[in-house]
Amino acid sequence: MRAPTIDEPFRGLLLGRHIAALGSVNPDGTMHMTAVWYLFEDDRLYVATSSKTRQARNVGPRPTATLMVDTRTPGTERGITVSGDVELLSGRAAEELNLRIHGRYLSPAALSDLDVGPLFAAFDDVTIKLTPASWVTWDMGAVDAQAFGGRLGSTPGYLLPLD
Repeated sequence: MRAPTIDEPFRGLLLGRHIAALGSVNPDGTMHMTAVWYLFEDDRLYVATSSKTRQARNVGPRPTATLMVDTRTPGTERGITVSGDVELLSGRAAEELNLRIHGRYLSPAALSDLDVGPLFAAFDDVTIKLTPASWVTWDMGAVDAQAFGGRLGSTPGYLLPLD
């Protein structure tokens, strides 16, 4: 079953190069959150990781996860949270996906550097594939425009800078 489609501005957000937050369920039922690099392709999300990481060990026995991508410019914050079933990919499929994920965040020079590219490839030996079941989106700029006539984002001093 495929999740409903997402609006184009949020699809564009997922296609951008951002750091996402991935949530998985620990054995005791608590949440494990970690910052990750990701790839959005064919309406699925892929995360390169090591089979030794907590998130990889969590999704094997509890194959569900949530991933959040957001922007945090005061007054124009927006984001998307996607939840769904996950599958842990390994072997050649993981190698190819992970190389594409690394290529979104590392320059060609970094990937070809023998002290950088091969280390990432060796560390990230599996891929978490998230198939969305639900999307939640938010857009503070739209809320500002509708509820406040744009005052929050356009009035100096209304929103305090983030640290």
